[in-house]
Amino acid sequence: MATSASSFRSKYRAATDHVVTGLAILATVLVVVPLVAIFVYLLLKGASSLNLDFFIKNPVPEGESGGGMANAIVGSGVLLGIASLIGIPIGIGAGIYLAEYGRGTKLANAVRFTADVLNGVPSIVMGLAAYSLIVIPQHHFSAFSGGVALGIMMIPTVARTTEEMLLMVPNMIREAALGLGLSNWRSVLSITVKTASPGIITGCMLAFARVAGETAPLIFTALGNAFWSVNPNREIEALPLQIWVYATGPYEDQHRLAWAGALVLIVLIVLAVSLVRYVTSRGVLKGAS
Repeated sequence: MATSASSFRSKYRAATDHVVTGLAILATVLVVVPLVAIFVYLLLKGASSLNLDFFIKNPVPEGESGGGMANAIVGSGVLLGIASLIGIPIGIGAGIYLAEYGRGTKLANAVRFTADVLNGVPSIVMGLAAYSLIVIPQHHFSAFSGGVALGIMMIPTVARTTEEMLLMVPNMIREAALGLGLSNWRSVLSITVKTASPGIITGCMLAFARVAGETAPLIFTALGNAFWSVNPNREIEALPLQIWVYATGPYEDQHRLAWAGALVLIVLIVLAVSLVRYVTSRGVLKGAS
């Protein structure tokens, strides 16, 4: 009797394991299939419009054929560069404070709560905030205001990721550094942050990928520019803005270029995510070994 019951339990556990494994595989497929379908559809719709002119020429007047999105590609680089210069240092600094200096304090709890709230704030609200704080006082749109809006959106992701990665560093590493006579700040920057650097870089790239495709904040800040511009104090074009303008336009040539721009944008994001996977595959705490 005991042998029969044990055999039944063994078969039950095996069946449960197979069912749960199947559900996990199904969930993975449901996540991957839409991404693959979107990418294939973008290839079908946009690949035919990709040529050298797309990457080296500016948009042409409405109704004319040809042209490209060179100014939008460069403009996106400028905006994301400004956003990274603002969001990454502030986010990493906040994460270091939360993990190393502010544990259990009211200020740390307030910072953590604020970061979590900012993560859920719609991007258009960030654009309106930058419009009120920067655009209106300056009396003109600018790349700087767009970079600030995107940078603010990056801060909470970078901060929370940095905090979690630093908390994963074993305390014995901190104690060993302090035991060798290093000051606390030197230990944090030279030992703890370096140990957790792969995970911190992952958070920075995830934040970068998140804001790379944002359009709403840029409508109220960067506005757009049909010409070349790298001046942070003037209006500037960006890929998401140009795609939005072309997609809502009445001309078929613009629609084709919008699909091509969307394809380029998603390829850039996929490359960023692939880089994240590469860093992650090396081990978040590899520096601790």
